[in-house]
Amino acid sequence: MTAVLAGYLEKEPAAFVLLVVALAAFVVFGLRLGLTDWRTHRLPDRIVLPSYPASILVLGAAAVAAGEWHRVLGMLGGGVILWAAFAALHLLRPSGLGFGDVKLAGLLGLYLGFAGWAELWWGPVFGIVLGGLWSSFLVTARRATLRSSVAFGPFLIAGAALALAVLP
Repeated sequence: MTAVLAGYLEKEPAAFVLLVVALAAFVVFGLRLGLTDWRTHRLPDRIVLPSYPASILVLGAAAVAAGEWHRVLGMLGGGVILWAAFAALHLLRPSGLGFGDVKLAGLLGLYLGFAGWAELWWGPVFGIVLGGLWSSFLVTARRATLRSSVAFGPFLIAGAALALAVLP
């Protein structure tokens, strides 16, 4: 997303401002949801659900202002793809992945899909790796067992942020 942001800064100032607003919203809801999930193992609908239309509106407006209609399709497709993939995982093992994580994945998919297909792939992969490393640390340090539950939302958010920040 950094390359998209830089391109908008050079050629499309209105799209740049809209994308900055969208990314600021990502940071705000990401921090709020990540901290809430970390503490309570819950991803409240009152935060997740309003973030969907707000993100669609601002990201879509940025894409339209830049004349990049393919980003609108990528954004919507990314949201649907991650929501459906995580919903399938939830159905396979509801105790392993909560429905809040499914809703969060769809929201993150909007941002990742807007950025591109590589980000859409790597965002969840980074999140899974980060969550796995943290879980491994907890088990190794004997602060958790293999049956312990770990909030996955913070790692999904961190993985998406990492993909948006580092991928071209």
